[in-house]
Amino acid sequence: MPETTTCFTVTVPTREVHDAHRHLGLLPAHGFYGGPPVAPDVSARATIAELRADLDREGTARALVIPNYGVPDASVTFGFNELCVEAAQADDRIQAGLWVSPRPADAELTEKALALADEPGVAALKLSFLLGGRADAAECAPQLDAIFTAAAAHDLVVHVHTSPGGSSDIDVIGQLVERYADDVRIHLVHLGGGVSGHIKLIGGRFFDWVAAGKRVYTDTSWAVGFAPRWLAAEIERRGAGHDRVLFASDEPWGDHPGELARLAAAVGDGELARHVFADNFDALYGSRAP
Repeated sequence: MPETTTCFTVTVPTREVHDAHRHLGLLPAHGFYGGPPVAPDVSARATIAELRADLDREGTARALVIPNYGVPDASVTFGFNELCVEAAQADDRIQAGLWVSPRPADAELTEKALALADEPGVAALKLSFLLGGRADAAECAPQLDAIFTAAAAHDLVVHVHTSPGGSSDIDVIGQLVERYADDVRIHLVHLGGGVSGHIKLIGGRFFDWVAAGKRVYTDTSWAVGFAPRWLAAEIERRGAGHDRVLFASDEPWGDHPGELARLAAAVGDGELARHVFADNFDALYGSRAP
């Protein structure tokens, strides 16, 4: 009996695609999890020219570019802030996110980063607890207050990493939404970052925050397969949230073609697609300069 092959076709957006989360900067190799030094982010870019070539190749019309991070030396990532600002000022497709830290030990570096907040092209402050600190830790409260105060003063988005468990779990990160999102726009990266986070957010919490007037947004990078489909279905069922979800590749830690195909399959090519692939980026991070 001859073999048969079933082919599935995904239609990617034909309109402009805006990428709400990717990184710039080359990290040193590191011995993650007790192993030998490795550099797993093989598509990391060290230069603005390389980044611009990626945008050209992909056809990416706009991008929020954030310092690359992952090795447990915050000074390395802080060192990429000026590079991201330079990229934003060199190419009007690019908006810059500045790396900031909740850790008291990084207070001086964060203060230096916040001094760049009014530079042309800066649109966000990037906050992650993967390198230490917690949203509910008393010792981090002064730094968090300084970060969110600066975001409010300069009309910047605070871009927050989420992943399941520990200090990045949505149960912990959600405290930032409750505390600050009345006044500051918060972009919850990775839709909770895993199955538990997806279920917590899509199952109600995200929509409850939107209904309560919280200025909260998310993207579907790293999302487990079911989540973008469920999110799109819940947006349609509830008639809310279409203006709060963005496309993001998370390159070099994510996969641009895969992220694009998965979200396109979930949202189709109608009004919701227009919002998540372009309009929401412009509303959140600023439209392209004329």
